[in-house]
Order: sequence, then structure tokens, then C-alpha cells
Amino acid sequence: MTILALYSNKGGVGKTATAVNLAYLAAQSGRKTLLFDLDPQASATFYLRVKPKLKSKARGLTAKGAPIEKSIKGSDYPNLDILPADFSHRRLDLTFNKFRRRRQRLARVLAPLDKEYDLIVIDAPPTINLLAENIFEAADVLLTPLIPTPLSVRTYQQLRAFLRETNAPAPLWAFLSMVDRRKKLQRDLAASLSEEIPNLLAAQIPYLSLVEQMGIHREPTPAFAPRSRAAEAYRALWLELEMRLAGGEATAGS
Repeated sequence: MTILALYSNKGGVGKTATAVNLAYLAAQSGRKTLLFDLDPQASATFYLRVKPKLKSKARGLTAKGAPIEKSIKGSDYPNLDILPADFSHRRLDLTFNKFRRRRQRLARVLAPLDKEYDLIVIDAPPTINLLAENIFEAADVLLTPLIPTPLSVRTYQQLRAFLRETNAPAPLWAFLSMVDRRKKLQRDLAASLSEEIPNLLAAQIPYLSLVEQMGIHREPTPAFAPRSRAAEAYRALWLELEMRLAGGEATAGS
């Protein structure tokens, strides 16, 4: 089982849309996939038409009782399940702080799913706290969307420095997101970042209104617009990720 965490310490960068689309494409490729919505805003859960709530007494993340898999729900798509968000996720960092191995709580919760899924895609909230450190410990790969703008590059650099300082084990991969090639600044930055940022994937997600329409259709982009530029971009991103994961690059450092 591989755990891929979509993470950014900056909001509004296309993280959730990417998590949903990659999970869908992974499932379409035949991988048994779980989309784990850890963001209390529950946008990924909304996109897949699932109620944003964990089952009563099945809050394995926060308390003793039934394991967290009791809250897993199926989706409308083969091979794709979802562990929905819950508003209580906003306090997970406080809850994890009560455990003895507070940075390993998430990894321990996900361990029993190892034989059930080929891939877990985590949609992480845009915060750096104890929950984020749990995600960093549990993930095999951290994948961060990067808009080619100075502020987005700055937050990426902050994240990379934090991962080095905390000795986070997972490699950090990045990809360019919401790229608007009509803007000279973005074109110039996109051209230069391939040399400046390690583990930057070649696939880019363009800035397209069709991605925003996921909220209207409540479906992944390749499901409701399979021949669109947006769907092709996400397919290219997934294929590149799939090749890297199959090649064992998830063991490489960040």
C-alpha cells in the first residue's frame, strides 16, 4: 500500500481538486484506492457526493472504539472508496497531542488498511501543526501543488525547510498547478522552476474554469469532461506519478 498525501501550507492552490482527480484516475487504472479527506472543510467529500461525517463510535482517529475503517464509504466509481471528512478534524492536532507517540498516531490508524488498498490519497488541510506532522510521518510521498507565483514559491520553500528541520521521512514532490500562461510572470517562473525545485514533475495543471465546475457536477473532471484539456492534464499527472511510484522513487529523499 502506498500513501500519497496532497499537502500545501497555502490554500487555494488546487490541492483538493487534484486529490479527487488523482484518486479517481488511480481507481480507473485498477488500483484499489481510498480517498481520505482530512480537511474539515470536506470539499473532497462533497465532490464525491458523500455526507461529511464519520460513523458514531467509529472515530478511530480520536478515541478508542471501532476502527476507523467502519466509516469508509463506497463511491459511485469502481475501486474508489472514501473516508469522509468530519468537522471534528479541526481539533485533531489537540487530540493527537494526548497520545504517547503523538506524531505516529495517523500511521498507526492507517496500518490495518494495508491489505485492503493499493493506494491511499490523503487530502490534507493547509496548516502546519501536529496533524501535518502526522501526515508527514504516515505518507510515502508528499505531493504539493505549486502555482508559479512568488508567494506560492515562498510557501513551498518554507515547507521544504520545515521538512528538513523535522527530519520528515517522506520525499516532497511538486507540480505546477493553476498555471495561467496568459501571464508573463507565470510563464517566466514556470520556465525557471524546473531547474530550481528538486522533484518537480513535468506535468502541469492549467488554470481552467472546468476544474471549478467539479463543484457543480460533483464529479471528478475526467468523469464529466473526459476529453477536456483539464482531464488530459490530470491524466498526464497521474501517469507520471504512476511511473515514479512503480519505479520505487518514493524511497528517494526530498
